[in-house]
Parts: sequence; C-alpha cells; structure tokens
Amino acid sequence: MRRSGGSAALIVVAAVGLIIAAVPSVAKPLLRAAGRALVLSEPVAPADLIVITTDSGGAGVLQAADLMHEGIASRVAVFTDPPGKEDLEFSRRGLPYEDAAARQIRQLGSLGIKDVVKIPRDEAGSGGEGRALAPWSEQHGIRSIILVAASDHSRRLRRVLDRDMKDRPTRVLVQAERYSGFDPECWWQTRGGLRTAIIELEKLALDVVLHPLSF
Repeated sequence: MRRSGGSAALIVVAAVGLIIAAVPSVAKPLLRAAGRALVLSEPVAPADLIVITTDSGGAGVLQAADLMHEGIASRVAVFTDPPGKEDLEFSRRGLPYEDAAARQIRQLGSLGIKDVVKIPRDEAGSGGEGRALAPWSEQHGIRSIILVAASDHSRRLRRVLDRDMKDRPTRVLVQAERYSGFDPECWWQTRGGLRTAIIELEKLALDVVLHPLSF
C-alpha cells in the first residue's frame, strides 16, 4: 500500500531525530550544510528594479524597503497573484479580497515605498514568476534586477532564473530575505523548519535531476 505524504514526512522527521541523537557531532554539520544548500544571497549592486517574489511575503517587503532606503534602486515590483478558488468565490459574493500582491503593495506603502509596479503572471510558483519576469523585463527595458526571494528556496529560484533568463539582456541578482522564519543553521529544531527543509530539499533535488546542466 502506498504511504501518504504525511506518513512519509513523519518517517523523515523521525529519521532526522534518530541521526542527531545517535551521532550529534557528525549529524549537525551535515544538517547545517543541507540547510545552507537551500539559501542563496548574491552580493547586491545598484539595479534598475527590485522585484519581490510572492511567497517571500512580508519578509520580502521589509528587505526590499531596506534596499530602497539604501539607494540600491528607485522602484519596486511585485508579481500579480493569479486568483485561486477562494479569490473567485469572494468576488462572486461581491466581497473585497486582498490578494498577496495587494497586501505587499499596501505594506510597501506603509514603509514609505510608493512607486510600485505590477508584473503580470498566469502561473503560480517560482516557475511562473521566472517565465513572467523574462519577457516583461525585456519589454520594459530593464537591464538589472535584484530579486528578493523566500530564503528557503532562493537557491532553486536561481536555477529557474538561469534557465528562463538565458540569452536575455537583463541581469538578475537573487537575495534571500533576511527576516525569514527559516534558519539554515538550526532548521531541524522546529517542526516548521523540518517541514520546510524536507519539502524544499526534495524540490531542489528534483530540479537538479530534471535540469542537471543548470548552474
């Protein structure tokens, strides 16, 4: 009988716990290395635009505001949030609904950032953002971008961008947001950290298998 995803996750969590208990001096450096493998922050440089990924949430907004106040860029962009079933149901009932893009724009405004651009996209997730960013940046003559991403999959996003931005004139630097709840140095100590790391390590491994030539 096929195990459910929840059962598989519990097995992995239990295995991590046993490894740490059995050989902590060996396990902890390996676990830290696994956490660090998910996170990438490239050195920042002045750019035409700062773009915030949807799943970086409020942490991404805070980091973008910090970069703006440091004079790294003069504009910020967010990705539109493709409507889900709940969004459509709110609209059908004539009720207001604040999607992720609207929330990020409101948060940026409260931090003094008023010049915010929307990047339209039709697909959710990192792949959708990468595929939307490539033609949009070229169409609008954007030569350089700092992309603020959720720290736990910033490395995977870099690989996605390497494929989607290939042969495009726009240079994109990835910054992992620093206000993340994910800590690569001790992710295994909390249930949330365990869940995030397991899911993202699986996704990163799958990306490597499917696209071995991405760098």
